Amino acid sequence: MEHTDLYIDGEWRKGAAGERFDVLNPATEEVLASVASAEIADADAALDAAEAAFADWAGRKPRERAEVLRKAFELMTARLEEFARLITLENGKARADAMGEATYSAEFFRWFSEEAVRADGLITHAPASGARIVVQHKPAGIAVLVTPWNYPAAMGTRKIAPALAAGCPVIIKPASETPLTMLELMPLLEEAGVPKGLVNVLPSKRSGALVDHMLHDPRVRVISFTGSTGVGRKLLHAAADQVLKPAMELGGNAPLLVFEDADIDTAVEGATLAKMRNLGEACTAANRFYVHEEVAEAFTQKFTQKMAALKVGNGLDAGVDVGPLVNADTRDKVAHFVEDAVAKGAELRLGGTIPNGKGFFYPPTVLFGVSEDAECIHDEIFGPVAAIQTFADESDVIRRANDTEYGLVAYVFTEDMKRGMKVCEQLEYGMVGLNRGLVSDPAAPFGGVKQSGLGREGGHEGMLEFMETQYISANW
Repeated sequence: MEHTDLYIDGEWRKGAAGERFDVLNPATEEVLASVASAEIADADAALDAAEAAFADWAGRKPRERAEVLRKAFELMTARLEEFARLITLENGKARADAMGEATYSAEFFRWFSEEAVRADGLITHAPASGARIVVQHKPAGIAVLVTPWNYPAAMGTRKIAPALAAGCPVIIKPASETPLTMLELMPLLEEAGVPKGLVNVLPSKRSGALVDHMLHDPRVRVISFTGSTGVGRKLLHAAADQVLKPAMELGGNAPLLVFEDADIDTAVEGATLAKMRNLGEACTAANRFYVHEEVAEAFTQKFTQKMAALKVGNGLDAGVDVGPLVNADTRDKVAHFVEDAVAKGAELRLGGTIPNGKGFFYPPTVLFGVSEDAECIHDEIFGPVAAIQTFADESDVIRRANDTEYGLVAYVFTEDMKRGMKVCEQLEYGMVGLNRGLVSDPAAPFGGVKQSGLGREGGHEGMLEFMETQYISANW
């Protein structure tokens, strides 16, 4: 691996303490690279660099910022195969899935190159005083971006692109399991014309202390985090000390509802995508399957056949659909969920056994008749396991679907569009896929309600998370 050091102020640095940590290939358990570990002094250097770069970038014309982002899109698009391979090596996902992520990641640069010129304001008259009301959006300041391991490229570009479009410098703290993809992106951004100091990357094995230090520096104004609700709560507590602007995309417990009038083939295709995209290691992954009792057996049989046809193996090998999970802890947690569900009465229709040999593999697994007290009904599985329950009443299944502290995404399958829209509107989720197993799109506002987060990423709203609204009352 060529780029394994910290990236600060446009330079590669070893790190203040000279310490490093290993990044493993989850398919082989072999060391891919040794990566520099950032310390507090490195964070301060990155903050200094970001502060120095801020004024010039914020002062550039929106079209100039847009052209840099557009160039980044073109450069990344030309290197999709290279990025996909690196994603597979450090994350484990199958090559086709990694190509999908690389393509999706690049698209954020294109989308926000178009949004950079659309930070529209407002000029009007105050109804009572007659004064002019002038409203404009200004870059908020330095943004700390904390990204997870499940999408090593996309969770970074989904934050970097709107921040740069808004005029903000950023410091990225990638997950220690998967820092290589984000580091590899830096030479590409340099080539696109991103100035030194505007984007900095700080891998670290002491993530908590590093991020906490930055959140208490008065120059930082935004914290954008994707990850678990538990960690999100801690970051919100830290952000409160400086009243930082938070953008939080947190955990999920997505319900997938299949009504008796659904097209079963469409539902099976959508359910497979919603469950198995990124191996189920996604906050948007379908977690709880609610299938109407009239079609439960037909759906489960077809869905199980679809899952059984997926090939498990090293994500770089031809024809592989399902790679390894990211690490041993994740695999063991998934196995525990399955064992718990079976012990509480679930019927194991497929999978359910850790294979022998190297790698953190777990097979596609289908559980039928899962009890309400099974742990996997109340917690994110984050793996290739589908937990199926049945229902008979529409109002009851809506109540069950909403009975969680999470509210990120839900999925609904029905051929009755009037019913479909009615159900979607009653679901307490920030996003709903109606007859679709995929909701993520750079052009759409991605985010949740309740304890699944604050703010939105993507769409026009994603750029506004990095901007402050200023109102001027004026006479002229």
